[in-house]
Amino acid sequence: MELLKKMRFPKRYSIILLTFICTSVCYLEGIGFSIVYTAAADSIGVNQSSKGLILSVFYYGYVMSQVHGGLAAQYVGGRRVLLFSFLLWSLTCAFAPLDAGKVNMMVVARFLVGVAQGFIFPSIHTILAQWVPPHERSRSISLTTSGMYLGAAGGMLVLPSLVKYKGPQSVFMVESSLGIMWSFLWFRFSSDPVRSEHPKAAAGFGEHNLPVSREKKIPSAGNLRRFTKIPWKKIIFSLPIWAIVVNNFTFHYALYVLMNWLPTYFELGLQLSLQDMGSSKMIPYFNMFIFSNTGGILADHLITRRLLSVTKTRKLLNTIDFVIAALALMAIPLFRNPSWTIICSSISLGFLALGRAGFAVNHMDVAPRYAGIVMGVSNTAGTLAGIVGVGLTGRILEAAKSADMDLTSIECWKNVFLIPAYLCIFSSFFFLLFATCEKIFE
Repeated sequence: MELLKKMRFPKRYSIILLTFICTSVCYLEGIGFSIVYTAAADSIGVNQSSKGLILSVFYYGYVMSQVHGGLAAQYVGGRRVLLFSFLLWSLTCAFAPLDAGKVNMMVVARFLVGVAQGFIFPSIHTILAQWVPPHERSRSISLTTSGMYLGAAGGMLVLPSLVKYKGPQSVFMVESSLGIMWSFLWFRFSSDPVRSEHPKAAAGFGEHNLPVSREKKIPSAGNLRRFTKIPWKKIIFSLPIWAIVVNNFTFHYALYVLMNWLPTYFELGLQLSLQDMGSSKMIPYFNMFIFSNTGGILADHLITRRLLSVTKTRKLLNTIDFVIAALALMAIPLFRNPSWTIICSSISLGFLALGRAGFAVNHMDVAPRYAGIVMGVSNTAGTLAGIVGVGLTGRILEAAKSADMDLTSIECWKNVFLIPAYLCIFSSFFFLLFATCEKIFE
């Protein structure tokens, strides 16, 4: 019996697994909407600029709740905030009818889903900062965020066929059902961290490695509300924080442009139906899933074996991976072959995901106590990238169409991929110059 207790599955692992499933479902919803709306809009001749508006309005709602999500998680508790936000977007998705012609209704629905999902990642970072010891952070964050890519891959593989055989509205029902099912699992199996003054109550081996002093009590929401003062000035004027923010903006600019416009590029740029592409259309996102976890394992290996310092590890992975991603983005419009487009987009997204072992874990390095708030600030920039990138891409394509350019030509799509490529190069050097892994917030 004593042996079984020692071998019991550590509680923090179940928390990480549930957050992994959480991000998978969120991105399944995101990629699902871009597929469903692209099909519905093209069927009634909606122009590219209007498509860009509908596809980007999610990010307007998302950006509004990022910092508030971090604050709510800090004061109320990440576990509760995560449950509330998941239920809210699931129910909104369930009751929102799909009609590409009713622009106002679509705008309101996508805005509400964006607001609800904006609370999710700040809450997750708050939860993981409490549960995960420093030497496991790279791979735990990498596993959690890799759920985004597995969800996107699964969406690209399954949802086009679901649209074809069951209709677009069926996608919304599947997504909302998955959201409600996850909410039940989270309510049933999640918990707040075990208080360190009760070490015998630990759920399993390793709970004593939580990044909280064993002599100190994990503050309750009420204590946080009374005693915690958020160092806003230090956050705003910190160059290491700006290194995270700039790279988060670039990562999401590239990701959201590809996630929202790659279906259009295949349909209009390459004249290839998503339904006819089979499983190949999921490869870029599945590649992100593999590379994200590889990056986390590699980073923790370099750190725990003392091959490189934490700061050098983060900078090495971030810089090399963003530069490789930039080169792959530049190559996408040069190849008019679907296979090469899949390869280039897979390399680009894969190395961007590998680079998350650099900037994306850095929140917990520099500010473990305020990880959710710093993540909220950083993800606000990432969400602005969605607003700017997705909307700007629609305007670029509409301008090309207005100039009587053929949307199958290289010239129409060149700037769509060059802009995120240049951003990747700039961001990699910014992180190299200004990032640190020293704790700058006590």
